[in-house]
Amino acid sequence: MDGIHDMGGMDGFGKVVPQPNEPPFHAAWEGRVLALQRAMSYAGAWQIDMSRAAQERLPPQVYLTVSYYQRWELAMERNVVERGLADAGELAAGHAQHAGKSLKRKLTADNFLESMTRGSFYRQAQAPARFKPGDRVRTRNIHPPTHTRLPRYARGRLGVVELVHGCHAFPDSVAIEKGDDPQWLYTVLFEGRELWGPDADPSVKVSIDAFEPYLEPA
Repeated sequence: MDGIHDMGGMDGFGKVVPQPNEPPFHAAWEGRVLALQRAMSYAGAWQIDMSRAAQERLPPQVYLTVSYYQRWELAMERNVVERGLADAGELAAGHAQHAGKSLKRKLTADNFLESMTRGSFYRQAQAPARFKPGDRVRTRNIHPPTHTRLPRYARGRLGVVELVHGCHAFPDSVAIEKGDDPQWLYTVLFEGRELWGPDADPSVKVSIDAFEPYLEPA
């Protein structure tokens, strides 16, 4: 979807200033948010693309003013309510008011290390790959109302296929609970001037991982 989260190539937000010796968490609650996200993912409540999509749907004024882990927390609230795991009244009360909904499994101290291993996104190919390294391609100028991994600054641009990564679960489909819809994944190389215009640094090149539905022959 087109939203404030897709900030690549946008101006006016000021410099990115790293914090010297930045700690992993700025407050204890941030660590709890990370633990909650890990626990819900492990339990099968939702997948990573659903989490990303929930953050992308935050209102722009919220997305730009809250902190990193606040976005995570607000996205979890949305996913919890939308998937019937709790309602808004229970979140406000801070405790259950109805019978719970069963999930696939539960994160415990005994299986914590197992939960830290991300599962594979490789899937069985449904058709031969359409492109190969060296092919010139153009990204489609798409504007879906739901989640996509193709950034706005790289839409409608010419590039060259560098690598073929095999077939993977398609995030655009997974995020809206339409199944894996396996698609071929490529790394596509773009010249900086193709992306940013004639005033761009001629030495800049950008590689983007792009799924086959994002591409067409140049």
